[in-house]
Amino acid sequence: REMPKCLKSSVKYPQSVMVWGAMSAAGVGPLCFIKGRVNAASYQEILEHFMLPSAEKLYGDDFIFQHDLAPAHSAKTTGKWFTDHGITVLNWPANSPDLNPIENLWDIVKRKLRDARPNTLDELKAAIEASWASITPQQCHRLIASMPRCIEAVISAKGFPTKY
Repeated sequence: REMPKCLKSSVKYPQSVMVWGAMSAAGVGPLCFIKGRVNAASYQEILEHFMLPSAEKLYGDDFIFQHDLAPAHSAKTTGKWFTDHGITVLNWPANSPDLNPIENLWDIVKRKLRDARPNTLDELKAAIEASWASITPQQCHRLIASMPRCIEAVISAKGFPTKY
């Protein structure tokens, strides 16, 4: 009746973590795990300590940065940070995840994590890092190369959601 092989354990409140990452056709950069909520100041710290080294590795000095219009991203101080660092930011429409290739990359990472059963926050971070590290430059290149099809689909759908 209560044989262990017939029971399945569950976690009522599973561990969760916020993650920042960067990608280019050359591959992925290092991850940053974020505690708590992200405000403009903490976002700028992430940019300083993770984005700049990732950008140097992935792109050199010539790149255009893309992010969505989350409040921390669109804060005046964040805009000033980009200006002060001489970084061009892509003008990006609000509520447009269909067009951001990193959203598809995060989906790949999540699919690779489906069978992982981390029990601690450290195990969760390790599983995320392993999944992220397995992303190939070819996968990143394919996602970026799919952008014209994604844009065409959004235009055809007159701005409504697409299969992407």
